[in-house]
Amino acid sequence: MANDAYNESTRLIIRATLIAGFLDLGSAFVYAMLEGHPPLGVLFAIASGVWPGARNAGLAGMLAGVLLHFAIMSVMVWVYVMLARRREWAVRHPFIAGSLYGLGLWCVMYLIVLPLRWPAILQRVSMVSLGEQWFSHIVLVGIPIALLAARDRQPPLRKVAMAMDG
Repeated sequence: MANDAYNESTRLIIRATLIAGFLDLGSAFVYAMLEGHPPLGVLFAIASGVWPGARNAGLAGMLAGVLLHFAIMSVMVWVYVMLARRREWAVRHPFIAGSLYGLGLWCVMYLIVLPLRWPAILQRVSMVSLGEQWFSHIVLVGIPIALLAARDRQPPLRKVAMAMDG
């Protein structure tokens, strides 16, 4: 029984990581293109957070960016899943909880994590880029994670009925 719960949690974390991770990465590619930058440059930028030479590393730098992005996203998902298990409110109100979580993720990334590597990062934030960042963190990351976590926490009989329907 405990093993089943572990497997379900693992599947939820993997699924939510992939969905939110691809949505977030896709938005970063679009924003890069809109600014006239090559979309794959996003992967080098991600990797350069921990590997300053990633921009000159070719395929290895891009792969490092993908792996780092999804590793960070898996931590974001795991934290939300653990919080949602302790706060029934988050399961009952996934849009509100996901929005708040997405905004919290933005705060952690842009007010703590990124300034540790790039201290002047907030000086380059415009109203447009702030809107893009909030959209990505709230709508493409926080809300999908919250919806998937809420769906996973539905009562077992409802899950069986949903599985039978399709």
